[in-house]
Amino acid sequence: MKQDNVVLVKSYAFAVRIVRLCQYLTGKPGRLAPLVNQVLRSGTSVGANLEEAMGGQSRRDFIGKCAIAYKEARETSYWLRLL
Repeated sequence: MKQDNVVLVKSYAFAVRIVRLCQYLTGKPGRLAPLVNQVLRSGTSVGANLEEAMGGQSRRDFIGKCAIAYKEARETSYWLRLL
């Protein structure tokens, strides 16, 4: 990962925090498993899509991948609000 790309660095740090949150929540009693799975999937997808965008084959491909990352971030926000 390039250390000079603040977006990639922050999206990676966010994914790490999401993973740790999900590990913590997995040990809690209750029926949160479906929500935890959704948070994990969408939260880690943000950085993955940004990484893909960096390797985009065209400007249009780059913008499309960034748009997907944005949508995943919004979805993650939704799931976090439900927790």
